[in-house]
Amino acid sequence: MASVDIQQETRLPAARRISLRDNVRDAGTLIGLVVIFVFFASQSPIFLTEANLINILQSSAINACIALGMTLVIIAGGIDLSVGPTAAVAAVFTATFMFDGMPVIPAVLIGLGIGVLGGLINGLLISRAKLQPFIVTLGTLSLYRSIALIYTGGNPILSVPPEFRTFFNGRVGSIPVPVVIVGVVAVIIWVILRKTPLGEYMLAIGGNEEAARVSGVPVSLTKVSAYVISGFLAALAALILVGRLGAAEPILGNQWELDAIAAAAIGGASLMGGKGSIVGTVLGAIILGAMRNGLTLMNVQAFYQLMATGLIILLAMLIDRLTRGSNN
Repeated sequence: MASVDIQQETRLPAARRISLRDNVRDAGTLIGLVVIFVFFASQSPIFLTEANLINILQSSAINACIALGMTLVIIAGGIDLSVGPTAAVAAVFTATFMFDGMPVIPAVLIGLGIGVLGGLINGLLISRAKLQPFIVTLGTLSLYRSIALIYTGGNPILSVPPEFRTFFNGRVGSIPVPVVIVGVVAVIIWVILRKTPLGEYMLAIGGNEEAARVSGVPVSLTKVSAYVISGFLAALAALILVGRLGAAEPILGNQWELDAIAAAAIGGASLMGGKGSIVGTVLGAIILGAMRNGLTLMNVQAFYQLMATGLIILLAMLIDRLTRGSNN
Protein backbone atom coordinates (compact mmCIF):
# COMPACT_ATOMS: atom_id res chain seq x y z
CA MET A 1 0.00 0.00 0.00
CA ALA A 2 2.82 2.34 0.88
CA SER A 3 4.60 1.63 -2.41
CA VAL A 4 1.42 2.55 -4.34
CA ASP A 5 1.22 5.84 -2.45
CA ILE A 6 4.85 6.58 -3.26
CA GLN A 7 4.28 5.87 -6.96
CA GLN A 8 1.25 8.15 -7.00
CA GLU A 9 3.18 10.89 -5.25
CA THR A 10 5.98 10.68 -7.81
CA ARG A 11 3.58 10.60 -10.76
CA LEU A 12 1.54 13.60 -9.65
CA PRO A 13 4.43 16.10 -9.50
CA ALA A 14 5.62 14.82 -12.90
CA ALA A 15 2.13 15.31 -14.33
CA ARG A 16 2.05 18.82 -12.89
CA ARG A 17 5.43 19.60 -14.49
CA ILE A 18 4.19 18.38 -17.88
CA SER A 19 1.02 20.45 -17.50
CA LEU A 20 3.05 23.51 -16.52
CA ARG A 21 5.36 23.14 -19.54
CA ASP A 22 2.32 22.77 -21.81
CA ASN A 23 0.76 25.91 -20.36
CA VAL A 24 3.98 27.87 -20.79
CA ARG A 25 4.33 26.71 -24.40
CA ASP A 26 0.67 27.53 -25.15
CA ALA A 27 1.21 30.98 -23.66
CA GLY A 28 4.24 31.45 -25.90
CA THR A 29 2.23 30.39 -28.97
CA LEU A 30 -0.53 32.82 -27.99
CA ILE A 31 2.01 35.62 -27.63
CA GLY A 32 3.31 34.78 -31.09
CA LEU A 33 -0.24 35.00 -32.45
CA VAL A 34 -0.72 38.40 -30.82
CA VAL A 35 2.55 39.66 -32.29
CA ILE A 36 1.46 38.55 -35.77
CA PHE A 37 -1.93 40.24 -35.35
CA VAL A 38 -0.32 43.48 -34.17
CA PHE A 39 2.13 43.48 -37.06
CA PHE A 40 -0.45 42.92 -39.78
CA ALA A 41 -2.88 45.35 -38.17
CA SER A 42 -0.17 48.01 -38.48
CA GLN A 43 0.28 47.14 -42.15
CA SER A 44 -3.35 46.95 -43.25
CA PRO A 45 -6.44 48.71 -41.84
CA ILE A 46 -8.57 45.84 -43.13
CA PHE A 47 -6.85 43.14 -41.09
CA LEU A 48 -8.68 43.65 -37.78
CA THR A 49 -12.13 44.24 -39.28
CA GLU A 50 -14.81 41.78 -38.15
CA ALA A 51 -15.30 40.42 -41.66
CA ASN A 52 -11.60 39.69 -42.10
CA LEU A 53 -11.20 38.12 -38.64
CA ILE A 54 -14.11 35.79 -39.38
CA ASN A 55 -12.50 35.01 -42.73
CA ILE A 56 -9.26 34.07 -40.92
CA LEU A 57 -11.13 31.78 -38.53
CA GLN A 58 -13.06 30.15 -41.36
CA SER A 59 -9.96 29.55 -43.47
CA SER A 60 -8.10 28.21 -40.42
CA ALA A 61 -10.90 25.84 -39.41
CA ILE A 62 -10.14 23.21 -42.05
CA ASN A 63 -6.43 23.11 -41.24
CA ALA A 64 -7.23 23.01 -37.52
CA CYS A 65 -9.57 20.05 -38.05
CA ILE A 66 -6.88 18.08 -39.89
CA ALA A 67 -4.16 19.19 -37.47
CA LEU A 68 -6.07 18.01 -34.39
CA GLY A 69 -6.04 14.44 -35.66
CA MET A 70 -2.44 14.84 -36.78
CA THR A 71 -1.50 15.98 -33.27
CA LEU A 72 -2.81 12.78 -31.71
CA VAL A 73 -0.90 10.70 -34.26
CA ILE A 74 2.31 12.65 -33.63
CA ILE A 75 1.91 12.38 -29.85
CA ALA A 76 1.59 8.60 -30.25
CA GLY A 77 4.91 8.59 -32.10
CA GLY A 78 3.55 8.41 -35.66
CA ILE A 79 2.91 10.58 -38.69
CA ASP A 80 0.04 10.65 -41.21
CA LEU A 81 0.95 11.86 -44.68
CA SER A 82 -2.28 10.52 -46.20
CA VAL A 83 -4.78 12.96 -44.67
CA GLY A 84 -5.16 14.99 -47.87
CA PRO A 85 -5.91 12.02 -50.16
CA THR A 86 -8.14 10.50 -47.47
CA ALA A 87 -10.11 13.73 -47.49
CA ALA A 88 -10.31 13.66 -51.30
CA VAL A 89 -11.70 10.12 -51.39
CA ALA A 90 -14.29 10.94 -48.73
CA ALA A 91 -15.27 14.12 -50.58
CA VAL A 92 -15.74 12.64 -54.06
CA PHE A 93 -17.69 9.60 -52.85
CA THR A 94 -19.96 11.72 -50.64
CA ALA A 95 -20.59 14.24 -53.40
CA THR A 96 -21.31 11.48 -55.93
CA PHE A 97 -23.78 9.74 -53.65
CA MET A 98 -25.63 13.02 -53.04
CA PHE A 99 -25.56 13.84 -56.76
CA ASP A 100 -27.12 10.43 -57.47
CA GLY A 101 -29.99 11.16 -55.11
CA MET A 102 -28.90 9.66 -51.80
CA PRO A 103 -30.19 11.67 -48.81
CA VAL A 104 -27.64 14.00 -47.27
CA ILE A 105 -27.27 12.36 -43.85
CA PRO A 106 -26.54 8.80 -45.11
CA ALA A 107 -24.11 10.21 -47.69
CA VAL A 108 -22.31 12.20 -44.98
CA LEU A 109 -22.11 9.16 -42.71
CA ILE A 110 -20.62 7.11 -45.55
CA GLY A 111 -18.08 9.88 -46.22
CA LEU A 112 -17.03 9.95 -42.58
CA GLY A 113 -16.90 6.16 -42.61
CA ILE A 114 -14.51 6.29 -45.58
CA GLY A 115 -12.22 8.52 -43.52
CA VAL A 116 -12.39 6.05 -40.64
CA LEU A 117 -11.59 3.17 -43.01
CA GLY A 118 -8.58 5.01 -44.42
CA GLY A 119 -7.25 5.64 -40.93
CA LEU A 120 -7.96 2.05 -39.91
CA ILE A 121 -5.92 0.70 -42.82
CA ASN A 122 -3.01 2.96 -41.88
CA GLY A 123 -3.23 1.97 -38.24
CA LEU A 124 -3.37 -1.77 -38.91
CA LEU A 125 -0.43 -1.68 -41.30
CA ILE A 126 1.61 0.23 -38.73
CA SER A 127 0.58 -1.59 -35.56
CA ARG A 128 0.03 -5.13 -36.84
CA ALA A 129 2.38 -5.39 -39.82
CA LYS A 130 5.02 -3.37 -37.90
CA LEU A 131 5.71 -1.06 -40.84
CA GLN A 132 7.14 2.44 -40.42
CA PRO A 133 4.44 5.17 -40.21
CA PHE A 134 6.24 7.40 -42.70
CA ILE A 135 6.47 4.63 -45.32
CA VAL A 136 2.91 3.38 -44.77
CA THR A 137 1.26 6.79 -45.04
CA LEU A 138 3.49 7.80 -47.93
CA GLY A 139 2.23 4.70 -49.74
CA THR A 140 -1.43 5.29 -48.86
CA LEU A 141 -1.01 8.94 -49.88
CA SER A 142 -0.50 7.74 -53.45
CA LEU A 143 -3.03 4.91 -53.13
CA TYR A 144 -5.89 7.03 -51.81
CA ARG A 145 -5.18 9.86 -54.27
CA SER A 146 -5.25 7.40 -57.16
CA ILE A 147 -8.60 6.03 -55.97
CA ALA A 148 -10.09 9.53 -56.00
CA LEU A 149 -8.70 10.23 -59.48
CA ILE A 150 -9.76 6.87 -60.96
CA TYR A 151 -13.25 7.08 -59.44
CA THR A 152 -13.90 10.54 -60.89
CA GLY A 153 -11.84 10.24 -64.04
CA GLY A 154 -10.00 13.31 -62.83
CA ASN A 155 -13.17 15.44 -63.05
CA PRO A 156 -14.79 17.44 -60.26
CA ILE A 157 -18.18 16.41 -58.86
CA LEU A 158 -20.54 19.38 -59.13
CA SER A 159 -24.13 20.12 -58.13
CA VAL A 160 -23.89 19.40 -54.40
CA PRO A 161 -27.42 19.59 -52.86
CA PRO A 162 -28.43 23.09 -51.69
CA GLU A 163 -29.34 21.89 -48.18
CA PHE A 164 -25.83 20.52 -47.72
CA ARG A 165 -24.27 23.82 -48.77
CA THR A 166 -26.74 25.84 -46.71
CA PHE A 167 -25.73 24.05 -43.53
CA PHE A 168 -21.97 24.50 -43.94
CA ASN A 169 -22.38 28.10 -45.08
CA GLY A 170 -24.67 28.93 -42.17
CA ARG A 171 -23.83 30.81 -39.00
CA VAL A 172 -24.41 30.46 -35.29
CA GLY A 173 -24.89 34.07 -34.39
CA SER A 174 -22.03 35.74 -36.23
CA ILE A 175 -19.75 32.68 -36.16
CA PRO A 176 -19.62 30.44 -39.27
CA VAL A 177 -20.81 26.86 -38.72
CA PRO A 178 -17.42 25.34 -39.72
CA VAL A 179 -15.72 27.33 -36.97
CA VAL A 180 -18.29 26.12 -34.43
CA ILE A 181 -17.88 22.51 -35.58
CA VAL A 182 -14.09 22.62 -35.31
CA GLY A 183 -14.35 24.35 -31.93
CA VAL A 184 -16.49 21.49 -30.62
CA VAL A 185 -14.08 18.95 -32.14
CA ALA A 186 -11.13 20.68 -30.44
CA VAL A 187 -12.84 20.41 -27.05
CA ILE A 188 -13.58 16.72 -27.61
CA ILE A 189 -9.99 15.98 -28.67
CA TRP A 190 -8.66 17.91 -25.66
CA VAL A 191 -10.84 15.80 -23.36
CA ILE A 192 -9.65 12.60 -25.06
CA LEU A 193 -6.00 13.56 -24.66
CA ARG A 194 -6.09 14.96 -21.15
CA LYS A 195 -8.98 13.25 -19.39
CA THR A 196 -9.16 9.69 -20.73
CA PRO A 197 -6.95 6.58 -20.57
CA LEU A 198 -6.64 6.67 -24.36
CA GLY A 199 -4.91 10.04 -24.14
CA GLU A 200 -2.60 8.77 -21.42
CA TYR A 201 -1.76 5.75 -23.55
CA MET A 202 -0.90 7.96 -26.54
CA LEU A 203 1.43 10.09 -24.44
CA ALA A 204 3.04 7.00 -22.94
CA ILE A 205 3.60 5.30 -26.31
CA GLY A 206 5.08 8.45 -27.82
CA GLY A 207 7.36 8.89 -24.83
CA ASN A 208 8.65 5.31 -24.68
CA GLU A 209 6.78 2.62 -26.60
CA GLU A 210 8.61 -0.34 -25.11
CA ALA A 211 8.11 0.89 -21.55
CA ALA A 212 4.43 1.50 -22.30
CA ARG A 213 4.07 -2.06 -23.64
CA VAL A 214 5.74 -3.54 -20.56
CA SER A 215 3.40 -1.46 -18.38
CA GLY A 216 0.38 -3.09 -20.00
CA VAL A 217 -0.60 -0.29 -22.40
CA PRO A 218 -2.55 -1.67 -25.43
CA VAL A 219 -0.05 -0.29 -27.92
CA SER A 220 -1.60 -1.63 -31.13
CA LEU A 221 -5.15 -0.57 -30.25
CA THR A 222 -3.96 2.89 -29.20
CA LYS A 223 -2.07 3.45 -32.44
CA VAL A 224 -5.03 2.30 -34.52
CA SER A 225 -7.29 4.64 -32.55
CA ALA A 226 -5.04 7.62 -33.26
CA TYR A 227 -5.06 6.93 -37.02
CA VAL A 228 -8.81 6.29 -37.07
CA ILE A 229 -9.44 9.65 -35.42
CA SER A 230 -7.07 11.30 -37.90
CA GLY A 231 -8.92 9.73 -40.85
CA PHE A 232 -12.30 10.72 -39.44
CA LEU A 233 -11.24 14.35 -39.00
CA ALA A 234 -9.73 14.40 -42.51
CA ALA A 235 -13.11 13.33 -43.91
CA LEU A 236 -14.90 15.90 -41.75
CA ALA A 237 -12.62 18.67 -43.03
CA ALA A 238 -13.32 17.52 -46.61
CA LEU A 239 -17.08 17.72 -46.09
CA ILE A 240 -16.73 21.21 -44.64
CA LEU A 241 -14.81 22.35 -47.70
CA VAL A 242 -17.23 20.67 -50.12
CA GLY A 243 -20.09 22.41 -48.34
CA ARG A 244 -18.39 25.77 -48.76
CA LEU A 245 -17.39 25.28 -52.41
CA GLY A 246 -20.36 23.26 -53.63
CA ALA A 247 -18.08 20.81 -55.46
CA ALA A 248 -15.67 17.98 -54.75
CA GLU A 249 -12.42 17.55 -56.65
CA PRO A 250 -10.12 14.51 -56.69
CA ILE A 251 -7.17 16.83 -56.07
CA LEU A 252 -8.81 18.22 -52.93
CA GLY A 253 -6.55 18.23 -49.89
CA ASN A 254 -3.31 18.74 -51.77
CA GLN A 255 -0.54 19.39 -49.21
CA TRP A 256 -3.00 19.40 -46.30
CA GLU A 257 -0.65 17.05 -44.49
CA LEU A 258 2.12 19.67 -44.56
CA ASP A 259 -0.13 22.41 -43.20
CA ALA A 260 -1.40 20.09 -40.47
CA ILE A 261 2.10 19.07 -39.41
CA ALA A 262 3.10 22.75 -39.43
CA ALA A 263 0.16 23.74 -37.20
CA ALA A 264 0.93 20.92 -34.76
CA ALA A 265 4.64 21.78 -34.70
CA ILE A 266 4.00 25.48 -34.16
CA GLY A 267 1.62 24.52 -31.36
CA GLY A 268 4.30 22.54 -29.53
CA ALA A 269 3.98 18.97 -30.80
CA SER A 270 7.28 17.13 -30.97
CA LEU A 271 7.81 14.94 -34.02
CA MET A 272 9.69 12.56 -31.73
CA GLY A 273 6.39 11.80 -30.00
CA GLY A 274 5.10 12.02 -26.45
CA LYS A 275 4.43 15.74 -26.54
CA GLY A 276 1.71 17.95 -27.97
CA SER A 277 -0.98 20.47 -27.16
CA ILE A 278 -4.51 20.69 -28.52
CA VAL A 279 -4.78 24.37 -27.62
CA GLY A 280 -1.38 24.97 -29.19
CA THR A 281 -2.40 23.19 -32.39
CA VAL A 282 -5.50 25.35 -32.77
CA LEU A 283 -3.41 28.47 -32.17
CA GLY A 284 -0.86 27.18 -34.67
CA ALA A 285 -3.55 26.79 -37.33
CA ILE A 286 -4.78 30.33 -36.66
CA ILE A 287 -1.20 31.64 -36.85
CA LEU A 288 -0.78 30.09 -40.30
CA GLY A 289 -4.17 31.40 -41.44
CA ALA A 290 -3.52 34.90 -40.11
CA MET A 291 -0.06 35.02 -41.64
CA ARG A 292 -1.31 34.04 -45.09
CA ASN A 293 -4.23 36.43 -44.85
CA GLY A 294 -2.02 39.30 -43.75
CA LEU A 295 0.59 38.68 -46.42
CA THR A 296 -2.15 38.55 -49.05
CA LEU A 297 -3.50 41.89 -47.85
CA MET A 298 0.04 43.26 -48.18
CA ASN A 299 0.15 41.94 -51.78
CA VAL A 300 3.06 39.62 -50.98
CA GLN A 301 3.55 36.94 -53.63
CA ALA A 302 2.67 33.34 -52.78
CA PHE A 303 6.33 32.31 -53.14
CA TYR A 304 7.29 34.50 -50.20
CA GLN A 305 4.28 33.30 -48.21
CA LEU A 306 5.61 29.76 -48.57
CA MET A 307 9.01 30.96 -47.40
CA ALA A 308 7.47 32.63 -44.35
CA THR A 309 5.64 29.40 -43.47
CA GLY A 310 8.88 27.44 -43.65
CA LEU A 311 10.71 29.93 -41.46
CA ILE A 312 7.97 29.81 -38.82
CA ILE A 313 8.12 26.01 -38.75
CA LEU A 314 11.91 26.03 -38.37
CA LEU A 315 11.63 28.61 -35.59
CA ALA A 316 9.05 26.47 -33.80
CA MET A 317 11.32 23.42 -34.06
CA LEU A 318 14.29 25.42 -32.76
CA ILE A 319 12.27 26.63 -29.78
CA ASP A 320 11.15 23.05 -29.08
CA ARG A 321 14.75 21.85 -29.22
CA LEU A 322 15.97 24.57 -26.86
CA THR A 323 13.08 23.87 -24.50
CA ARG A 324 13.84 20.16 -24.43
CA GLY A 325 17.51 20.91 -23.85
CA SER A 326 16.73 23.12 -20.87
CA ASN A 327 14.47 20.45 -19.36
CA ASN A 328 17.07 17.66 -19.59
